[in-house]
Amino acid sequence: MKTSPLHDKHLSLKAKMADFGGWLMPIEYPGAGVLAEHAAVREKVGLFDVSHLGKASVTGDGALDFLNKCLTNDLTKIADGSAQYTLLCSPNGGVVDDLIAYRNSPTDFFLVPNASNTTDVVKVLQEQAPANITVTNLHNDFAVLAIQGPLAPEVLSQLGISVDIDYMAFTKVTISGAEVIVCRTGYTGELGYELLPKVADASRVWDAIIQVITPMGGLVCGLGARDTLRTEMGYPLHGHELSLQISPVEASASWAVGWKKESFIGSEILKGQKVGGASRKSFAIKSLDRGIPRAGMSVKNLKGETVGEITSGTFSPSLKIGIGLALLKSDIEIGQTLVIDVRGRDSQCEVVKLPFVTSHVR
Repeated sequence: MKTSPLHDKHLSLKAKMADFGGWLMPIEYPGAGVLAEHAAVREKVGLFDVSHLGKASVTGDGALDFLNKCLTNDLTKIADGSAQYTLLCSPNGGVVDDLIAYRNSPTDFFLVPNASNTTDVVKVLQEQAPANITVTNLHNDFAVLAIQGPLAPEVLSQLGISVDIDYMAFTKVTISGAEVIVCRTGYTGELGYELLPKVADASRVWDAIIQVITPMGGLVCGLGARDTLRTEMGYPLHGHELSLQISPVEASASWAVGWKKESFIGSEILKGQKVGGASRKSFAIKSLDRGIPRAGMSVKNLKGETVGEITSGTFSPSLKIGIGLALLKSDIEIGQTLVIDVRGRDSQCEVVKLPFVTSHVR
């Protein structure tokens, strides 16, 4: 199993470790735990090691046009120095992965896919690439750190970094003598930044951030809190809301598709779903009792008819109730009461609008 370049840091903090996409990563830390780590991000600031995330580069004359014919979103809509959430689909419209594309120039792109899908993303792009385009797997070249929460700009200021970075824009800075890519992105719904230092520099960049966040009440956070934070926002997780069997249209991710583009991988199927309507769709549900929805649980209507299943579910530390995302029949309506099978017991829930809590990313 792979480990982060900061693995020894997590062991010294006695973090609870678990497999995440083939990487042994911290889930939570003692003395705080998921609830306290979650609260730190919502109220102050949290630091995550997400170095398991993939990294790849696509370079060469025509890189912009090449990627635009592969990925769903329209990279001509962003300028150099900006990033974009997008998806790589299969020819049948399923999702190989969702990722962030960093546009350095029309001939130079940096991609951040999910950990377990990086090899697949690189393989698909390499198979599609003409001779003048080079696709390189950089998974082991960079670490990824996320500083998330309302105090995140103050953290950057104390590190000597200008916080004048627009949402989804990035720049290169120096932290403790190390060159670091800083992007105003995240997966928590809070104002935040994701930092990409070279692997050799990860430890000193981590230490510099720890020195700044500790006096302001910030916490080191594990992937457990990252999951509760992203679920409260309704952000999809590949393998749950998105998969080779679940299209962007079904996952309510149509906003990440450049519908005016002539074509991209899977476009014919997706355009058909958009026009004809998909038979199922992703919805948000909120528990009406003490039940906690979990992925894989069956969802029924009040007549007892199965209408879908939970794709992600958790106890919301912010709302103090069970929340979840579910792939349901598309005729389900906001405000409708449904029933979840929670280990053989019926638990009622309401279909609600996302996000569960207010977004502060901007």
